[in-house]
Formats: sequence, C-alpha cells, structure tokens
Amino acid sequence: MTELLADHTTFRVGGPVRAWVDATTTEELVHAVRSADERGEPVLVLSGGSNILASDDGFEGTVVHVATRGLSVDGSFCEFDADAGTAANPAPAACGGMLAEVQAGESWDRFVEYAVRHELVGIEALSGIPGLVGSTPIQNVGAYGQEVAQTIWSVRTWDRAEGAYRTFANADCHFSYRMSRFKADPGRYVVLSVTFQLAQGTRSAPLRYGELARRLGVGDGGRAPLGDVRRTVLELRRGKGMVLDPADHDTWSAGSFFTNPLLTAEAAATLPEEAPRFPQPDGLVKSSAAWLIDHAGFGKGFGEPPATLSTKHTLALTNRGGAKAADIVALARRVRDGVRDAYGVELVPEPVFLGVSLD
Repeated sequence: MTELLADHTTFRVGGPVRAWVDATTTEELVHAVRSADERGEPVLVLSGGSNILASDDGFEGTVVHVATRGLSVDGSFCEFDADAGTAANPAPAACGGMLAEVQAGESWDRFVEYAVRHELVGIEALSGIPGLVGSTPIQNVGAYGQEVAQTIWSVRTWDRAEGAYRTFANADCHFSYRMSRFKADPGRYVVLSVTFQLAQGTRSAPLRYGELARRLGVGDGGRAPLGDVRRTVLELRRGKGMVLDPADHDTWSAGSFFTNPLLTAEAAATLPEEAPRFPQPDGLVKSSAAWLIDHAGFGKGFGEPPATLSTKHTLALTNRGGAKAADIVALARRVRDGVRDAYGVELVPEPVFLGVSLD
C-alpha cells in the first residue's frame, strides 16, 4: 500500500512516497538513512509531521519515519507511560535535578506530561506542542516564555556527511530564536535522542510570558504549581487552535506559519507606535508576526476554503478540508506580500517546505 504524506502531516497535505521505512530503534534509523545515502537515493527523515508542507506530487525517495521509543533517567531506564502514576525507576527524592535522555520518536507532549507528573521543572510551558522530541532542538521549539534551549543538555545525532555518531553539548548546538546548527545545516544531522537537564520541584520555572502569568495570578518572573501551568497552557493553546483535534479544522495546520520577525532598532522604529516591540539582548527588536498579519488586513478566518487563516489565530494557515499544497502556498504568499507592502517586514515561514516554495 502506498503511503501518502497527507496521512502523516498535521496539514493533511502531501502526495505519495516511493518507499517508506518505520524505524523503531536507533540502529534501524541509522541503517535506513545510511543505506539510502549509499545508494544515492533521496531521503526524508520524517518526525511527527507537524512542521512540514509537502507537495501533492509526493516524494520520489525513501521516507524514514522516526518511531524510536524510550526514556532514560540518570542512566536508569524508565518505562515511558504517560498514564502511569510513577516511573519504573524514579529519581531519588533528595536529588536536586536529573538528566533525562529521550529517544527522538517519543511524543513531545507525552514527555512534558511525564515531566510535570514527576515534578521535573523547565518544560511545563511547552505543553500541547505537537510533534516528536527529536524535532525540538532543530528549530529550538519555544512557547509561552520557554524554549528547549533552556533545558537541553546534549543532542545525539547521526552525521550523514561524516558517516559517524556525534553528540553536541548545548553550547555547541548554536541555539538562537527558532534556530540551531541542525536547522542551519538542513539534512546533515539525524537527531537520535535528546538529553534534558531538569530541576526537581513542585513549582514552575519563572514565568516570563505576560498572558500566562496573568491567567495564573502571578507577576512577571513568578512561579506557579507545575500542574496549573500545564493546564493553563493547554487551555490557551486550545483557544488558539494550537492543540491537535481531528474535528477542528483550525488545527489542520503547522501551527505558527511565520516566525516573529527580528528587526534592527531602525526598522522597528518605522512600525506603527502600537506595534509590539520586544528588545533582545543582541540589540535587535522582536515584533509580533500575528499583530502584523492582523493589522495588514488579514484577520482571523481570512481567505476562501479550502485554505484560510485559522478562525482562532491569525498566525496559523489551515486546511479546511481538501486543500492542496498550492492552496496553502497561495495563501501564505498573499499574507507575506501583504505584510511586506504594509510594513516593509519580510515574514519568514517556519515549516519545512518539501517540493514547494513561496518564491
């Protein structure tokens, strides 16, 4: 049976693939990629499919689906069961923190749920993000004031260029806003596992996102119970159509389609006075892509089916049912060009494009 990328991506868009491999172990994952490379065959390493827009023509090569499982805490294997109340080998109660190595094919949100359940601090505000653990360091996934760069200890990879295993410490990952060395050199590194350094405690890391802090009744930099943070983040994300729901077309998307623009101080000064501005440590100024899109005339629900902006959040482009890649691309191009014409800001798309382009 021919696999369709539409069945494996949250956009529900994408054509047939020539060959499909489910890699359930690290050895299978490396072997599948290395074998295809040795044959000179195109390879797509597919994670959770939540950050890809694929052509309806499909992929004339081998898709290696990352399906590895496992969680190792302080070197002791733990059964990864999000429904269980305890881990098979929980860390000692007196320990101030732990290293958790998570295989690339584990669900990211299941890992967050596990961390919250076991009073591990540092990723609770990243609840509800779709996709798998192995994808998170590639684009330095972040939301609600947290990003994975704050807790990643190391990333183990297969280096396709060198034909060797390589492990990168946090500082060697070159993390920045929605960026890493892995994203900067696309296709070279296959993420095999990610190790996180998480503190132990019952209260969250300091809250740095105003909307979340207000909902939890704490000030900027305050802390709240881990479970409360997770529940509140999930509520906020659901309200924006950012938690996957097969019955809700607003979630048939890749989440935020454009990254928030990083502008020079001079460019930021040309924006309307009311436009959001967030000064960065390097002197740049971050603005809000959602605000720019909305105020350039592209409100919630903009467009005509089968592809429109989400009815809940202007930053998500959605498939209302039956959309083709060309429909999504046309909408994205219209929004990008409209923001550029209105404000002189070139929005950068966040998803990986496979066989399609905005140019």
